[in-house]
Amino acid sequence: MTKEDSVSKIKFILKELRMSGAKEALEDSLKQSKVEALSYEEFLLELLEIEVTNRKNNRILKGMKSSKLPLEKSRVSFDYDRLPRGLRQQAESLFSGEFVDYKENILAFGNPGSGKTHLLCALAQHLIEEGRSVIFYNCNLLVQEMLLARRELRLPKLLKRLSRYEVLVLDDIGYVQQGKEETDVLFTLLSERYERGSMLISSNLPFSKWDKIFSDPMTTVAAIDRIVHHSIVLDLNLPSYRSEQAKKNAKTQEIM
Repeated sequence: MTKEDSVSKIKFILKELRMSGAKEALEDSLKQSKVEALSYEEFLLELLEIEVTNRKNNRILKGMKSSKLPLEKSRVSFDYDRLPRGLRQQAESLFSGEFVDYKENILAFGNPGSGKTHLLCALAQHLIEEGRSVIFYNCNLLVQEMLLARRELRLPKLLKRLSRYEVLVLDDIGYVQQGKEETDVLFTLLSERYERGSMLISSNLPFSKWDKIFSDPMTTVAAIDRIVHHSIVLDLNLPSYRSEQAKKNAKTQEIM
C-alpha cells in the first residue's frame, strides 16, 4: 500500500468516526510531524487535540445559534467600569457557573438602558462556552407562544422542551401584557422551573411593583416566593448606557 493510499484510508476511517477536525488536519499534521520529528505518540496526541478543539468550537457555535441570544451583547463588549466595585465583583463571580449546579436564579433589576440585559446575555454566552445549555426569550413573546401552545393542547410539550435547557433567560419580565391568561401561563412556567433549572431574569420593575405583572395579589406573592427562594439579585440602579453614549456622541460632534 502506497503512502497516498494509507492517507486516504485514514481519512476514510476518520470520516466514519465523524472526526472531521482530525480528517481536515491530517495531511498538515503529517508534514509538521516530519519537520518537528515528532514521535508516533506526539503526532497522535496533536491530532486528537485538534479534533477536541474542533468539536468544542462546533458545540459552542451550535449552542449559540440554538440559544437565540443576541450575540452582540457579549462579555467583551460589556462596560464593567460602569458598575460599582461591589456589584462588579458580584457579577464576575457568577461566571464560574456554580449557581447553575444549584438551580439558582439570577435577577437583574434596573431602569431601561442600565445594562441588565447585556450583562445577563454576556453571562449566558459564557455559560454556553463552558458547555451549558441555554435558551433566550423575550418574556412577553414566550408568554404569547405559551398561550398559543395551550390553545393547541401542546403546552406540556413546550414546557418539557424548555426544561431540557439548564438555563432559561427571561428578558423584560416587567413588560408582560397583563391579563389572566398571560399571568396564568407565566406562573405555570415559573412553577415548572422552580428548583429544576436556573433562570436569568431582567426586569425594570422591583418586586414591590410586580402587582403590575400579576394582577392577583396571591399569584404575585407565590411567583416572587418561587423566584426568590434560590436567587442572586443584581441591582443595576445605573443611568441609561444609551443616554450616556448619546451625550458623548453629541459632545464629540460639537468639538468637531
